[in-house]
Amino acid sequence: MTNSLEDRCKKLISLGSFDQCEKEIVNAMTLDPHSAICHNLMGILMENENEHVLAMKHFRAAYALDSTYIPARLNMELFGQDYPLKHLVYSEDDCSKYEDDQFKVVYDNKHVGHLVRK
Repeated sequence: MTNSLEDRCKKLISLGSFDQCEKEIVNAMTLDPHSAICHNLMGILMENENEHVLAMKHFRAAYALDSTYIPARLNMELFGQDYPLKHLVYSEDDCSKYEDDQFKVVYDNKHVGHLVRK
């Protein structure tokens, strides 16, 4: 079993080790600055630090980098509501907690995937 960045961040955040979690995310971002996963995790970290506006920016960045990355899309929806649910979607494995098959990926004529609500 691998210890993914998502798993490490989930554990660090649950322990309140926000500084260590931020270091891990920043290190991963330096290796892959276009990673939707890193921006999604940074958004989750910012939500836990009560930085809602900054969190939403990271969720939007993650979605812009990869529109097929469902965790970022779900986090934008969950935290963009007037009364946001405090459930966080760390990885695609966490998506099953929410309405399964809520979205589908539709590819355009240039083979770019887009999430579409079913």
